[in-house]
Amino acid sequence: MSDWFQLDRWKGKAALVTGASSGIGEATARKLAEMGMRVALTARRKERLEALVGEIHQAGGEALAIAADFRRAEEVASAFDTLRRRWQGADVLINNAGLGWEDDLRDGKTGEWREMLDVNVLAFAVAMREGLADMERKGSGHIVNVSSIAGQRVFHHLKFTMYAATKHAVHALSEGMRGELAQRKSPVKVSLISPGMVETEWHGKGYRDAARAGKAYAELKPMSAEDIAELIAMILATPPHVLVNDLVVRSMHQVH
Repeated sequence: MSDWFQLDRWKGKAALVTGASSGIGEATARKLAEMGMRVALTARRKERLEALVGEIHQAGGEALAIAADFRRAEEVASAFDTLRRRWQGADVLINNAGLGWEDDLRDGKTGEWREMLDVNVLAFAVAMREGLADMERKGSGHIVNVSSIAGQRVFHHLKFTMYAATKHAVHALSEGMRGELAQRKSPVKVSLISPGMVETEWHGKGYRDAARAGKAYAELKPMSAEDIAELIAMILATPPHVLVNDLVVRSMHQVH
């Protein structure tokens, strides 16, 4: 990268990565640790978090596992309390935890809708609020919200309308906070990244069929979680006066 991209300013700073037990969250946690950040990892699967912490430590980095269920807003806030006690709070938030269930609206299950709303919207908002409090106290910071191309449009050939609704909400939350911060000239940035198809565990779970996810990946070369992690690093590397507002990224041959 040219001198315009500056990652060194984040060395020694603390990042909280949600949904860090797999996929984009895991890849991003590794990338931030490589950049010299202290990385707090949060997700439900504690054993995966602890294994990743061990790998980061072995590579010479610093990491902390904070098990939390983002279906419960109080556990989101508690994760930030733990980080404040350990590293004086977050300088960077990678707001990544999310899930989607496939179903037509006419067949949708209320419990699954509620789970998507709790994790994809309410937990996102709570994490933004808590992260912002840390960053404004410290005088700088960056929130990167990981959304989806489904937050840009509704794909009528797919049965993920409620998921798309939650990701449209993430878009609104991101733009709303960005506007609030700009009006009061806050030093904190808010960026949104909206990926298309990425090969992770997400599709197998959402489809309730891992084999079907594999077939979807075979139809085009999907992006990798590492691709998205590199783009998140690029967003963080921009100069303080430059904001990547909303980055939409697709696999080269993804039609929709």
